[in-house]
Amino acid sequence: MADLASPFGLSGHHALITGGGSGLGLAAARCMREAGAAVTIVGTDAAKLARARAELGDVSAMAFDVTAVEAAEDFAARVADRHGPVSVLVNNAGNTVKKPLDAMTPADFQSVLDVHVSGAFALTRAFLPQIAAHGAGSVLFTASMASFLGIPEIAGYSAAKAALVGLTRSLATELAPRGVRVNAVAPGWIDTPLFRSASAKDPARVDRINRRIPMGRFGTPEEIGLAMVYLASPAAAYVTGQVLAVDGGALHAF
Repeated sequence: MADLASPFGLSGHHALITGGGSGLGLAAARCMREAGAAVTIVGTDAAKLARARAELGDVSAMAFDVTAVEAAEDFAARVADRHGPVSVLVNNAGNTVKKPLDAMTPADFQSVLDVHVSGAFALTRAFLPQIAAHGAGSVLFTASMASFLGIPEIAGYSAAKAALVGLTRSLATELAPRGVRVNAVAPGWIDTPLFRSASAKDPARVDRINRRIPMGRFGTPEEIGLAMVYLASPAAAYVTGQVLAVDGGALHAF
């Protein structure tokens, strides 16, 4: 039974978070560090990683492009050598291309799948031996409302996020006998700097979105980070194959 005094504690875990230099990844890193995990953030922008380290304090950072799938196993070995084996993998790195279908090229479409799906698959495969060896490890994916809703002009992103739902469920059943849980978080509309910048250009859209969220507000990055802490923690020891929507009820209101 989980220690009821600290059922959400991550002491003894090493969490690696891709896309950890900003936004939801940065929030997840902060929350997991505060829950007691050792944390390594991963990204491609060295300056962004340095700023994140300065903000977070006691975390490690490593540069890696998740689309370099052939280098994933070498990267996993380097992480373990420098910072210790990973027990919680958060596949959070993301990108998007917003274009109508007739303007979106196959390369545009593939570029999104490469980050969200192929990159996450390769890293999960590479880190699996470390995660399984821990005995209470888990894998998390960042899904989206776009996994479930038809949102125009983001065909690649929607396809990628839907694929992560399938990957979560397939790997959950496959890896459970090895003691590895696999879950996903599907954020709704979250008040990140990027969203705020885009919203400033279209306040009417912000108002429309707010009216479709039963709780009447946008989520915070920390609320996503806390959901990830829960799914990685002893409190979720019997939870696998789930996609947890953290959206203020928005999916149920459409």
